[in-house]
Amino acid sequence: MTVLPRSPLRLFGFSVIFLPVCLTLTLALSGCATINRTMEVFGLADADRGPQTPEFMAMDGLEELNRGNYRKALTIFQELKERYPFSAVGPLAELKAADATFYLRRYQEAHALYQSFANNHPTNEAIPYVLFQMGMSHYNQIDTVDRNPAHAINAVAAFSRLTLAFPDSPYDLEARARILAARDFLARHEMFVATFFIKTKELPQAERRLDYLLTTYPESSIAPRATELLAAIQAGNPPTRTWRDWLPNLALDSWRGFFDALSPAPGGISGVDPTN
Repeated sequence: MTVLPRSPLRLFGFSVIFLPVCLTLTLALSGCATINRTMEVFGLADADRGPQTPEFMAMDGLEELNRGNYRKALTIFQELKERYPFSAVGPLAELKAADATFYLRRYQEAHALYQSFANNHPTNEAIPYVLFQMGMSHYNQIDTVDRNPAHAINAVAAFSRLTLAFPDSPYDLEARARILAARDFLARHEMFVATFFIKTKELPQAERRLDYLLTTYPESSIAPRATELLAAIQAGNPPTRTWRDWLPNLALDSWRGFFDALSPAPGGISGVDPTN
């Protein structure tokens, strides 16, 4: 069994788009059969797989990726791209190099590789997956609400691009759930900044941040407390010694709760357990 991280909606659509080997966790296939299926999807089932051929290198790289040997897989796919830049397995090598980099948690590099794939192959069937992974490359770098929220903002933008362009993709629901989680995080960032201004007695700035929070993120979990705090400021009764009581949770909340709220069926789409 592969050791790649699992995500509910990434278990879908293997026969539809060029997904990583990790998407076949629910398929009753052996490791060898899984790799053969990947080659079939790329139209390489009948290709020469003798030693040193591009197809052989691709098979080798997929095997290493499937085993969780991401560094070795990345080396193979990079070499494949360099030695056979115009081969039939070129797109596969590009995508899998991005995947290996992503699973090494080198998210900025992975994002650049996914972006390069999207630029080089704009009509490729893998584009919905690539857009999802670009969003994840930002999402996985989200820190805490007292830090720079740029990655949360960029994650929302990337996932929104996916849901707008491919609303019927198997990644749509998870992307929308992660958008909601990131937006909730951004709302709590605004709440944190507002409490900072209250602490420093800069009440007009605090009021502006709270007003922005309620206008931009009205659905957020912190909105009721923000409404209460804004009313207190406007009534001339801002918190003083108790301002710490208004501090929000600093961490990014799990997207799974948002997934459950969006899912049309108990336990996730088509009965898939979203805790996988």
